[in-house]
Amino acid sequence: MKYILLSIFTLLLFAQQGLAQNDNSSINFLFTSDVHFGLFKEKFRGREKVPAYDVNMAMAKVMNGFKDIDAVIITGDIANRMENGVQTATKSWSEFTTVFIDSLQVSKKDHSKSELWVVPGNHDMSNAIGFHRPMSPKKDPASMLGIYNLVFPNKKMSVFDSSFCRVHYSKDLNGVHFIFLSLYPDSAERVWMEKDLEKVKNTTPVLLFAHSIPEVEPRFFENPNGIHDINEEDKFENLVPERYKDGKDVKGETTIEQQGFTSFIKKHSNIKAYFHGHENFTEYYTYKGPANDIKLTCIRTDSPMKGRVSLKDETKLAFELVSINTKNGQLTFKEVLWNANASDQKFEWGQTTTLEL
Repeated sequence: MKYILLSIFTLLLFAQQGLAQNDNSSINFLFTSDVHFGLFKEKFRGREKVPAYDVNMAMAKVMNGFKDIDAVIITGDIANRMENGVQTATKSWSEFTTVFIDSLQVSKKDHSKSELWVVPGNHDMSNAIGFHRPMSPKKDPASMLGIYNLVFPNKKMSVFDSSFCRVHYSKDLNGVHFIFLSLYPDSAERVWMEKDLEKVKNTTPVLLFAHSIPEVEPRFFENPNGIHDINEEDKFENLVPERYKDGKDVKGETTIEQQGFTSFIKKHSNIKAYFHGHENFTEYYTYKGPANDIKLTCIRTDSPMKGRVSLKDETKLAFELVSINTKNGQLTFKEVLWNANASDQKFEWGQTTTLEL
């Protein structure tokens, strides 16, 4: 994969439209993550202790100004973990639906409503299965069930079962294959992806979406100790079914786990990019794997509530506009600084990078 700087002409075109060519050869989607309903932002637009509902609603209003958008994609942490008085996942999911289902009115080229594609984050899963620190209530699967029922409307579930309610699915759009994963592409997800990719030509570009960073943390995996449970001593969170193999300590490395993923990437060279949240800042970078033997383009995005940069400077709050021109095989990432004036719905462009598919 090769990166190129946008020409002045292209920059001017994006400044005017913000979108790829408006025909059937283009794909446009908005990308954000870690919306964390239940948290409060210390300062936002002249107010203090502003709830996530208000901050996310402000972001949604800016998103509503974009046209010809095929989908809005959110990679997890819909609800914040229910610690230290944070509201229930049930309330957080209710607020999420008000903002991103009822109030979000982004439209496609044909003026129909844009798709909403969501995957879970570690906070959503921990709320559903329990955590090694106290939560109140001890469990609330509302955001996990909500995500599952949103993306599988014909398979709606009323009781959450982490072994059955796997939120992984794929979509095809104008010659590009989108894969949405549950938290991280662990061994179980890779089995599912192998089956999914059997029906995809090896010349079709594939994009992966998950919550976790590719350099996944040990705590995500199943506890390798004792009865493999979630407990205060071991501190593993059992978020994915793969058991941790690099040792017994949650502070260890994930070399073996990452090697499984990098081997999968080598086998499927048409996987062109990996989109994720979790670390809460905008960056376009290359993941090389523990052995420095792959080059996978990665896009991490800001969080409206926990942004590493935007938490201190609200004018840096951002989501991403991703545009794909399937005729020339280019995918462009544009950072949308949606709160640039800290007072209204005007935005400014931030970082921009183009990838050749």
